[in-house]
Amino acid sequence: MNAGAGRGRAVTLFLWLLLPVALLLAAGFGSYGLGVADLLRILWHAAGGPGHGLPAEAEAVLWQVRLPRVACAALVGAALAMSGAGMQAVFRNPLAAPDLLGVSAGAAFGAVVAMFAGLPAAAVQACAFAGGLSAVALVWFASRWLSAADRTLTLILGGVAIGSVLSAGVALVKYLADPYSQLPAMTFWLLGSFAGVGPADALALAVTTVLSGGLLALLRWRVDLLLLGDDEARTSGVRPGRLRAAVVLACTLAASAAVAVAGVIGWIGLVVPHAARLLVGGAFARLLPAAMLCGALLLLAVDTLSRTLPDAELPPGVLMALVGAPVLFLLLALRAGR
Repeated sequence: MNAGAGRGRAVTLFLWLLLPVALLLAAGFGSYGLGVADLLRILWHAAGGPGHGLPAEAEAVLWQVRLPRVACAALVGAALAMSGAGMQAVFRNPLAAPDLLGVSAGAAFGAVVAMFAGLPAAAVQACAFAGGLSAVALVWFASRWLSAADRTLTLILGGVAIGSVLSAGVALVKYLADPYSQLPAMTFWLLGSFAGVGPADALALAVTTVLSGGLLALLRWRVDLLLLGDDEARTSGVRPGRLRAAVVLACTLAASAAVAVAGVIGWIGLVVPHAARLLVGGAFARLLPAAMLCGALLLLAVDTLSRTLPDAELPPGVLMALVGAPVLFLLLALRAGR
């Protein structure tokens, strides 16, 4: 084992150990305060231990509100970071992120159309999920139809173009929406929030994140070959087109599910993979788990901060946008050795 691999494993192990501690601490913050000792007593009681002696509402707050929320925040952060890491690897573009192929714009368009039609919350999430997948499918088929020499560049440019059209569609639907009953809900969803999530949302996110992450984990060694170029990958027995399609599918599935549950939360897919590379190096086998853990911890911290502000709860999407740019500049300065 070389020094880089050993360091990467040590960092990843530390992040794994840090995650449950962060989840436990985050579950205690909020308008109904729960100390660490209270949380441990409730969890121990659920595992078969003696009664915790706390009010019934404390247990209800933990199981129905706090744990689903912190679980969703961690899963959304992991999914978006995983999606960004995968796209940056297969496109060999440090600016690649779920937004690049129109995932966020497609999901946002699907959601606002569902809200405009007066559909229930579950249908809004389903339409957002379908919108994200449909946008990437449209970008992919457009790139295949154009048959350009540089298909990767065509895919990226197609994603930017289709994402722009879908963003215009979102603006049009907001313009046509009722300003009193529909527009506030659309605006709030587009800002990104975990305020209305529940156990079912956490379960759905866990399933899609595990499926997407499992596929990327199976392909991790092949993804590293793409960094050498398509010709070198072919000589190693890898089909770049099929591999790229599989990775994009996994990334799109994860990002679409995340946006469907939490709304549009930017910067995670762009910033977190760069931070993970500084910690564990560029090998995708080490980068993938580190990026997922860093994304989970970052969004968990942002969501905890957003709901503990003194005046009012600030949507995590807004807070992430405020801290995203400074964090990116900091990472660029670290990479430059400044």
